[in-house]
Order: sequence, then structure tokens, then C-alpha cells
Amino acid sequence: MHAIVVPAYGDSSVLEYAERPDPEPGPGEVLVEVAAAGVNFIDVYHREGRYPLPLPLVPGSEGAGTITAVGPGVTDLVPGDRVGWASVVGSYASKAVVPADKTIRLPDGLSPDLAAAVLLQGLTAHYLTHSTYAIQPGDDVLVHAAAGGMGLLLVQIAKLRGARVIGTVSTPEKEKLARQAGADDIVGYEGFSEAVRELTGGAGVHVVYDGVGAATFDGSLASLRPRGMLALYGAASGPVPPFDPQRLNAGGSLFLTRPSLGHYIATREELLSRANDLLGWVASGALKVHISQRYPLAEARRAHDDLEGRRTTGKLLLIP
Repeated sequence: MHAIVVPAYGDSSVLEYAERPDPEPGPGEVLVEVAAAGVNFIDVYHREGRYPLPLPLVPGSEGAGTITAVGPGVTDLVPGDRVGWASVVGSYASKAVVPADKTIRLPDGLSPDLAAAVLLQGLTAHYLTHSTYAIQPGDDVLVHAAAGGMGLLLVQIAKLRGARVIGTVSTPEKEKLARQAGADDIVGYEGFSEAVRELTGGAGVHVVYDGVGAATFDGSLASLRPRGMLALYGAASGPVPPFDPQRLNAGGSLFLTRPSLGHYIATREELLSRANDLLGWVASGALKVHISQRYPLAEARRAHDDLEGRRTTGKLLLIP
């Protein structure tokens, strides 16, 4: 099979398109012919070694395809079943071994491209809006990078929860996409906390969903109302430097959390509950998934460069 391999940590130049032996599923695993793999910032963090994994590494945490073989002990899945997954490393490949209990059976009519485009970010958006901070009708919400793959999903799901959504974007094109997704107000990154205060009558927002990190962290804290929450779920601009927790007190007894998907889909029951909501919204048309670019698997470097260079909107896919 072909796969993208990371032999050493570094920039996108370390990504190698290589032949690898065909894998075989072990106990409790399935072998999937990958139809599409999602490209996410966590793949960049794995490539850089910011979230270190053993090397050499086949990156990619999300994908979808068709089962071609099952390992010992797998009784509820058979070859031919169409499945997707998230938070399973090794998806940048034409074939992937996936734990059976991490698979999500795809509904009839849902394409593998769409599944690979929505699962990791969609499950993340679900737990952020339903569990980390459970949005209530009428809440004011700030979504950073509102036209990115995560941002577009967060905007839509926050609106489904009844929120008023303020989004940050960097270009007029991105503003248009965020507004189409349902954002009520759009601001630029320069001075965004002051703009948020003005839009909320000086009160601030109930929650900030921040996947940008270092560049937005201070402004995100400054955008919150007393007892508001900053959900820092990523660091696209770099990690946040250490800071004095007393700032949370001074800002109004604020909450800060750094969640990750694995802790919110730790059981199969929770995974399937969130996935059923998510895929149900997609199937009904309540949640639109914007796939902006598909790249051949061999062009993973270009996909990473485009993602890190903020040259994209919506979701990027690799097609083996």
C-alpha cells in the first residue's frame, strides 16, 4: 500500500509518500480501504512533535472507507461495511487498521468523503457546545476562525443550540462563508475583544471557542463576561505561554479549559451518541459540511502548507 510517513519531526518537508507493507488486523481490529482522510491541525502537531508519537509515524487521525477484513473477536462488522473514525492515527494511507470499537458505521447515502470531512471536527464541535460549555438559548458565543473547517461547524451547531454567534475572520471571502453558516456578527482579529464588548453592550460573551491559541488568547480572556469560559481547543498560531491564574480572578472568576476529543468519546456509548447526533444533522441538511479542497494522498505536503498558511476555508481531504 501507499502511505504518508513521518521519519523525523519537522516542517511539511518531512512528509514522505512511500510504499509500506499491507497491514493486517489484529484482535478487535478491522482493515479498511481508505476512501478519504481528513486533514487537521492535530496532524501538524503530530508531524512537528508537539504531540509526540513514536517514529516513523503514519499521520492522519480521521478517515472513512470500506472494511476489507476483520480481526479475531470482531463479530458486529463484516467486509463491505462502510465506516468512519476519528482520533485513530494512521489514516494518511490507502489502507488503515482501525480498532473496531472506534469505528462509526456510515448511514446509507452518506459518502465517505463527507464522513471523513466531518467526524473529527464535528465530534469536537459537539462536545465543545454540548459538554465543555453547554450552550443555552440566548447565550453570546465567540467563535475564532469562523470560516475554517472547525469554525463553520461550531457556528452552525451553536446556532442549533440557540446562541447568538460572533465570529472572527481574516478576509471578506471568509466573512461571507461564516455569515452563510449563520454567524450573526463578524469582526476582524485586530481589536476583536473591544468589538465583542461593543456588540454585547459591554457585557462580554458567555464562552469563547478558541483554536488559534497564542495570537488570540489574551483577547479571548478579555472578551468574556464574569464567570465566562474560554475553551482553548487548539493552538494554530502556537502554544499559549505560561500565565498567572490570578488573571482569571481579575477577569471575573473566569473559567479556562484545554479539552481534547479523546476524553469526550472515551466510551463507545459516548462516541456513538455524539456521532448519531452529528451524522443525523448532516443527513437531514441541518448541518452543512464545506469541503474546500481534495488533494491526492501524494500531495500531503501541499495540504499541510495550505492549512498552516491559512489559505483555506472549510475542510481539506486527502484521497488515496
